[in-house]
Amino acid sequence: MNILIAPNAFKNSLDAQGVAAAIASGLKQSKLDCNCRLFPVGDGGDGTGDLLIKHLGGELINVAVHDAYGHQITAAFGLVDNGQTAVIEMAAASGLRLLDAGDLHPMLATSTGTGELIEAALDKGVNKIIIGMGGSATVDGGAGILNALGINFLAGDGAILKPVPEALINLKQIDTTGLDKRILDCEIIVLCDVDSTLLGDRGAAAVFGPQKGATGAEVVQLDRMLTNFAAIALQQTGKDMTTIKHSGTAGGAAAGLFAFINAKLVSGADSFLNLTGFDAALQNTDLVITGEGSIDEQTLQGKAPAVVASRAKKRNIKVVGLAGIVPSEPIRALNQYFDILLAINKNTDDLQTALKNTRENLEHTALQLGNSLA
Repeated sequence: MNILIAPNAFKNSLDAQGVAAAIASGLKQSKLDCNCRLFPVGDGGDGTGDLLIKHLGGELINVAVHDAYGHQITAAFGLVDNGQTAVIEMAAASGLRLLDAGDLHPMLATSTGTGELIEAALDKGVNKIIIGMGGSATVDGGAGILNALGINFLAGDGAILKPVPEALINLKQIDTTGLDKRILDCEIIVLCDVDSTLLGDRGAAAVFGPQKGATGAEVVQLDRMLTNFAAIALQQTGKDMTTIKHSGTAGGAAAGLFAFINAKLVSGADSFLNLTGFDAALQNTDLVITGEGSIDEQTLQGKAPAVVASRAKKRNIKVVGLAGIVPSEPIRALNQYFDILLAINKNTDDLQTALKNTRENLEHTALQLGNSLA
């Protein structure tokens, strides 16, 4: 049996490459006679850029940049397509993974480091930049990125504001005269892993602000800042940041790049599979195994396992979904994509134990699956 193993990362526990390897290990220990091909996938979330670079055989370029709080670090981006395309992982420069989880201050966090990676890519002469925006620590509307590219944010008296939410609350005007013109001749594609809007109860601040350390009061301030930012952007560019799909991605950074540097905001999973030749990998495949931390009806809203399953089903290939959590009762919408859904965790596991044992649980579940298939 030819099996294509194409999982997403299991958030906060194991990256997609590690998930795929654990599944393959379990299958190889089973009684099933199978040939496994590993094809870890991403949907724009943290790790997507790294996966793209590996799939496409890219060259890593190290750059001195600043993290979300302005500390100098070294981050890398990838060059693919003979150096014509850069692949940038926002989390590599402006990510939560770089910060102390107990000391988060989103009102002071900026995406400047990601903009510095973009500048470094432009210095390499690229004409296309692909950005995976998952895992960011910021809710600045992309102001830090834009500032690194030469845009200034001004108060009412003309003073230049720091590109952090605490200062941007006082934003009155956006000065684009210093924008690096090279960016306007470059195709910018943002891989988005969420459909959330920029503003309101389902917006960037309300949904993702608390994950980045925002208190209830700060969520209100962040939403107010983004509302003002969007209004000024609309006045100056004619582009409405609030209505574009995926505008809430990465604390509104996707929206800011859409408005000021003509970025295209796209479904991360579909674009990832197109860029990496996933459909060709489905040829001569008898079974696809995919998964991520949780599979439920929200998975069908553009998450990687659903997109993987959809493409497999179009070719009448059976699909197994593995996850830490799956619905306790069958759901018709999910059954159209997944022939089998398996929870890898033991019922007695608490969350921390489950996260710690992800690799072991994946391997054991794959072993049992292999024996069942045999």
